[in-house]
Amino acid sequence: MRQGRLITLEGGEGAGKSTQARRLASWIAGTYDVDVVVTREPGGAPGAEAIRELVVAGATDRWDPGTEVLLHVAARREHVLRTICPALAEGRWVISDRFSDSTRAYQGVVQGAGLEFVDDISHLAIGSMVRPDLTFLLDLPVGMGLARAEIRGTTNRYERMGEAFHERLRAAFLTIASKETDRIKVVDASGSEDDVARRLGSEVSRRWPIP
Repeated sequence: MRQGRLITLEGGEGAGKSTQARRLASWIAGTYDVDVVVTREPGGAPGAEAIRELVVAGATDRWDPGTEVLLHVAARREHVLRTICPALAEGRWVISDRFSDSTRAYQGVVQGAGLEFVDDISHLAIGSMVRPDLTFLLDLPVGMGLARAEIRGTTNRYERMGEAFHERLRAAFLTIASKETDRIKVVDASGSEDDVARRLGSEVSRRWPIP
């Protein structure tokens, strides 16, 4: 059985992660002849989807940052145990719209819970069960991302946190990426959907040559 792989897409609001996750999955399935699971965080399993409703809706100050970390990590444990690990064990590839880097950037850095706290809780809950093989950070100017998010017609709790919050968030993601350059590939997401999709496919084929 071929080895399954976990690819995660990270970035600020309106970066196009959901669209690119679907496009990348379709390209990988056709190019590598593998089954691909597209999933998301918070969510991706029944219990995790229930927790998602708690964290993406409501007032921007609904949760203490530490409590919010606990909720996200609880959702991730369900996601990993019930969706990601079973798929990888079957040799399927998994593409997740957000994963652990989002918790580190949003709650750990910008909301002030602290990276050490996030990492300690994550280690207790997930341990070494799974780690992304490749992460794409879709990066674009904050104003452009928020404008794209607004066009969708609905805004979630995080999208309402203001431009200054999202500027700090962008900086946090870029700092995280700079410390894990082997795993995290920063991709300019300000171009067309097709351009971004080509960049993602090119990096995947570079990492894992097409059979």
